[in-house]
Amino acid sequence: MSVAKITELSSTSKKSFEDAIEKGISRASKTLQNVKGAWVNDLKVDVEDGKITRWRVNMKVSFVLKD
Repeated sequence: MSVAKITELSSTSKKSFEDAIEKGISRASKTLQNVKGAWVNDLKVDVEDGKITRWRVNMKVSFVLKD
């Protein structure tokens, strides 16, 4: 039997939502061991002068706790 914990995080990118998600998972994996999945809760963009300047995601990341 395994037990998982879920933590919430926010990540940004100047390229795309996908890049923001990948950066968030990559960074979380440096601190959290056994990352198994993520649920993207919110998508947001920052706009300046009518152009998207930053893509932002809020997500919940799950990881399995060690015995």
